[in-house]
Amino acid sequence: MIVIVMGVVGAGKTTIGKLLASEPGWEFADADDFHPIANVEKIRHGIALTDEDREPWLERLRKAITVWIAAGKNIALACSALKRSYRDYLRRDRPDVKIVLIDVDQATLTARLAGRHGHFFPRKLLQSQLADLEMPAPDEHVLVVPATGTPAQMAGKIIGDLDLPPSAG
Repeated sequence: MIVIVMGVVGAGKTTIGKLLASEPGWEFADADDFHPIANVEKIRHGIALTDEDREPWLERLRKAITVWIAAGKNIALACSALKRSYRDYLRRDRPDVKIVLIDVDQATLTARLAGRHGHFFPRKLLQSQLADLEMPAPDEHVLVVPATGTPAQMAGKIIGDLDLPPSAG
């Protein structure tokens, strides 16, 4: 199974994804690692990515998901997946891909980003991500987890609600 932990920058995707991957038989992957160098440079310079910029990134992610599923891996993937079209593309024809939205209010996001150092994503791009975020519709069957409680509590809720399987291998 692939669990895409989605949300805007600062939502806690990586923290929650790594907690999910600490379960036996699970691994963690970060969608940021699949960005072409040109995308990373644009972000570093405070330039918001366009849908066109994201196309090669989404294609790389979809290919990785295909490989992981074929190998029978359980992966927690931290990925912004801000738009429905991105989410639909990543899980099209793949019932074993689940999506979880970490839902965080703007004040909390701003505070988190103010204390964040060493990440290539500048705080000023938060507004562009919030503008791009399309909240999941009910027919998408996305698990929405409010950012309340500790990350461990949130991960526990995800594990329970999705009934995550142990390793197949």
